Amino acid sequence: MGIWLLNNFSTLALAGLLGGGAVLAAAAGILLLRRRFPHHANGTHNDMIGVVLGMYAAIYGIILAFVVVAEWEGLNAAETNVALEASQTAEVVRDAAAFPPAQEHRVTSAVEEYVHVVVVKQWPLMRDGRPDPGVTNHEVTQLYQVFQDYEPQTEAETTYYEQSVSTLGEIAGARRTRLSDAQQSLPSLLNILVYGGALIMLPLTFLYGIKSLRANLMFVVSVAALIGVSLLLCLTLDHPFAGDLAVSPAPFKEGVLAQFWR
Repeated sequence: MGIWLLNNFSTLALAGLLGGGAVLAAAAGILLLRRRFPHHANGTHNDMIGVVLGMYAAIYGIILAFVVVAEWEGLNAAETNVALEASQTAEVVRDAAAFPPAQEHRVTSAVEEYVHVVVVKQWPLMRDGRPDPGVTNHEVTQLYQVFQDYEPQTEAETTYYEQSVSTLGEIAGARRTRLSDAQQSLPSLLNILVYGGALIMLPLTFLYGIKSLRANLMFVVSVAALIGVSLLLCLTLDHPFAGDLAVSPAPFKEGVLAQFWR
C-alpha cells in the first residue's frame, strides 16, 4: 500500500493527504468533544493530562527519531551502493581497452546489455517493491563468460584481466545489495509503534482543556500537522526506490556508461 501511494501520488499530494487528513481529523475531533462535553474546556484535569501527554510525546518522539534516522541512513546507503555498482561497471569498460579490439568489443557489448537491462527492466520492478534477480541473471552470466572464454596474452593483459574479474565479483555483490535494499521496509513492530502511536497521540491532545476555542484548535491542529508530516517522512524513507525521493538509476547513464545511451 505504501509503495502504491508513493508511486501514484507526488510528495506534495501525500503531504496534503496525510498532513491535511490529520489536521481535519483533529479539528473535527476537538469540535465534537467540546460540543458533547462543554465543561471539558475548563481544563480541570490539565495537570494530570499534561504529565501523561508530555511523557507519551517524549517516548513517541524518541521512537520516531530512531525510525527516521535509520531510514535516512538506509536511503543514503542505497544511493551509495548504486553509485558504487555503476562505478565498478564503468571500471570494467575502461579496463577492457587493454585487450585486443575483438575482446574489448565483447566486454563492452556485455556491459551494455547488463546496464540496459538493469535500468529498463529491473528498475521498474524495484520501484514497485518486487525486484526479480532473474531479470539480470543472464547478463551477469554473459559478463563472466566473456572473461572465462579469453586467455590473456601479455603481462599487461593479465594484470587488467585479473583486475576486471575481481571487479565483476564486486559488481555482483553490489547487485545483490541493491536488490535487497529494494525490498527493505520497517519491521511490523516498528510500523505498529509509528502509526499506532500516532493514532493514540492525536486523541490525547483532545483531552487537554483550553477555554479559548481558537487556542484549542491551534494546539491540536499544530500537533496533528507535525504528526502527519512525520508519518509522510517515514513512509517516503521506508522505500528507497519508490516515490519522488527514490534512488535514481542516473549513475548507470553517466561517465563512461553514457555511451550506451546515445
